[in-house]
Amino acid sequence: MNRIAVYPGTFDPVTFGHLDIIRRGALLVDRLVVAVAVNTEKQFLFTTQERIDFLRAAVKNIPGVEVCQMDGLLVHFVEQLGAHFVLRGLRAVSDFEYEFQMAGMNRKLNADVETVFLVSGEETLFLSSRLVKEIAGMGGDVSRFTPADVIPELRRRMMVRLGRGMG
Repeated sequence: MNRIAVYPGTFDPVTFGHLDIIRRGALLVDRLVVAVAVNTEKQFLFTTQERIDFLRAAVKNIPGVEVCQMDGLLVHFVEQLGAHFVLRGLRAVSDFEYEFQMAGMNRKLNADVETVFLVSGEETLFLSSRLVKEIAGMGGDVSRFTPADVIPELRRRMMVRLGRGMG
């Protein structure tokens, strides 16, 4: 049996927390599809293609991992791939509440879709894309939180967004 999982997210930007879940999740399955969500109601710092490119560079040496774009409902994407479950990371109780609700809704939409949770490692328990963007926007060092190739463009865009420019 070919075990396939989908790890969905916006990854705006990808963090070492995401990569921790991807590395550990890849050990549990034959194929892990990292699905970059397109959400027209959310404003992203990076385009879908940029987020995909950053992720592909970050996971290129992790066997069995692929990155692609996901439009529409997660359960439909999972069905199209013939995947067996959804992989989600948990950092805190607040994550659990949201993820528990999402897992329940996905099961209502398709009873065959299971959600598997991995608890974030202690090194990345506090990490979120939102916090990384805030730190970068204030000129802080984000090298311990996100891959090096993301940092220059992250800094530039956050400074512009916050009206600080780059001097």
